Amino acid sequence: MFGDLLAILGLSFVCFLFWQQRRQSELAKAAISRKCDQLDLQLISVAFGQHKLKTPAGSWRWHTTYQFEFSALGDDCYQGELIMVGFRPMNFHLPPHRM
Repeated sequence: MFGDLLAILGLSFVCFLFWQQRRQSELAKAAISRKCDQLDLQLISVAFGQHKLKTPAGSWRWHTTYQFEFSALGDDCYQGELIMVGFRPMNFHLPPHRM
């Protein structure tokens, strides 16, 4: 009986984490799309990177990285990165690209 309750709670927690990850992914894609629109870039693709504990600045904070590909002129391809902390985009990294 108690084991069944723990199994249900564990499954519920896993489903909750999956739902939150999907929500974060949708918000990240929307933020990347807005950034590309602001810079007049064409968004090609967005991919989940990984979860990390240490930020590039060296502080300890749980965050998620997303990689994305974009084009400046239509015949080129560059890779950028977005760092999300929770549901907020914290840092965009775009390499130098042609205008």
